[in-house]
Amino acid sequence: MINPIEHSRTKDSAKKYKVEPYVIAADISSQKNLAGRGGWTWYTGSSSWMYEAGIKYLLGLKIENGELYINPCIPPDWKEYSIRYQYGNSIYNIRVINPNGKMQGISHFRIDGVENSEKKITLNKLGGVYNIEVEI
Repeated sequence: MINPIEHSRTKDSAKKYKVEPYVIAADISSQKNLAGRGGWTWYTGSSSWMYEAGIKYLLGLKIENGELYINPCIPPDWKEYSIRYQYGNSIYNIRVINPNGKMQGISHFRIDGVENSEKKITLNKLGGVYNIEVEI
């Protein structure tokens, strides 16, 4: 529902939506004669919330108090994805694998091949490359 392209799958739905299908709408009307019509496009607040929802709540990348957490909530048919995150002079190569088709729940959290039971890493901005593998 929040992806604007979904409102343009058919000619009729695009006519109802009435705004650009490539821009986040800040609101979608629910009033009887306007139900489904988008509004307030090109609104920076809506795009930043979409970015946050995708990165933080779908892919699960969270940075809090200098620590990196990965807690994805993805469709079960996603088998894997990766994120390259730079913090200062350090690079964090994050690979999330989903061999059992789960939506969430971390089975393994490895940093440079070593299991990490805390399921987080303290960020280092001084340099280095860190390989993180998360299995759900």
